[in-house]
Order: sequence, then structure tokens, then C-alpha cells
Amino acid sequence: MPHTPEDFTRFFDDAFAAVPLMAILRGYSPERTVELATRAWDLGITQVEVPVQDPDAVPSLKAAVSGGARRHMRVGAGTVTTPEQVRVAREAGAVFTVAPGYDEDVLEESLALGVPHLPGVSTPSEMGRAQRRGLHWVKVFPASHLGPSWIRAVRAPFPRLRIVATGGVDAGNATSFLEAGARVVSLGSALANPTQLDRIAALLGGNRAGGG
Repeated sequence: MPHTPEDFTRFFDDAFAAVPLMAILRGYSPERTVELATRAWDLGITQVEVPVQDPDAVPSLKAAVSGGARRHMRVGAGTVTTPEQVRVAREAGAVFTVAPGYDEDVLEESLALGVPHLPGVSTPSEMGRAQRRGLHWVKVFPASHLGPSWIRAVRAPFPRLRIVATGGVDAGNATSFLEAGARVVSLGSALANPTQLDRIAALLGGNRAGGG
């Protein structure tokens, strides 16, 4: 079980090695969550996050975990903002957690339980705190408000941090975030929009062809 920041880095390095996209499935019924997770897996997106901002979302996380197990796919829990939610996510079968912000208590619980954690950042100060704790992967949120230029700018003082751009990212603007230096982009409602599926598939194909 990963119990150090270095373990967390190795986990996310491996998780995102082949595909620079993650699916976020927020607010769907368990059945719809599994349907959209399956759509993501069929497209080639290997990492799926199900936010658990309230207890009503936990059944959807459990359903995705069960669906993923049948395909040997791992599922994470998102919007984890308290130590208790880390425990709930782990008990539901999530193999990693994601947060909208940086919280030392959540990080400590994740380290104690051996659940890789991806904290959210939106300022250089938060990025510095994450780096001082030995974390190498952070979620930039809300990415669409901060913009690709912000990501390009903060990568200069923090070149070792791997950025997952999250919030308002879709098939139309994903490439701009990747070109700005984000290692991964997270897609949410785009997976539920049939008009975006071909563009997502093309994005995946282009990144594979170009070696990521």
C-alpha cells in the first residue's frame, strides 16, 4: 500500500502513463455512472473519478468500482474534502482520491490509509506547499477560469509538478491545456455529450500517435 508521497507519485505516474485524460462522473445514478464509465473505458480512458461530495453519491462510486473490477479498471473518488470521506472512499473500493483544494488533514489521512491523493491547487502558494510535502501531482482547479496561460506561467517556478487540469475542460479546449504543459486533463460532462465523443476519440488518437 502506498504510504509515502513518493509512492503517490509512482502511482499517478503509472496511472497516467499511457493516456493524458481522466473521466469525472459527477451526479449520475449508479446505472448511468457505470454506463458513462464504460463509455470512457471503451474510448481508451483508463482513469475514472466518481465525486463523493455527499453520501448519496457513494452508491455510484461503488457501482463504478464493481463495473471497473469486471474490466480490471481502477476507480477513484473525487471531491474528497474531509478525512472521513477518505475513509468512506477507501471502504467503497476507490484506489485514489481527488480534492478540489489542498488540505493537510485529508493528505495525512490518505497517507495513513495508503490511498494515493491528488490535491487541488489554484495558487502558487498551494503548489509550493504541495511540493514541500513531496507531492509531484496536483490538480489545477478550476482550470477553465485560470486558463492555459496560467498553467504555462506556473510551470516555470514549479517544473517538477505534474498538473491535472480540471474544471470546464472539454474536447474543444483540452489540447490547449495539454500544450500549455498540463500532463493530464479531466473531462466531465463531455462524456455524456454524443457530439463530443468523436472529438475525444480523435484527441486520444492524436496523443497516442504523438507519444503522449
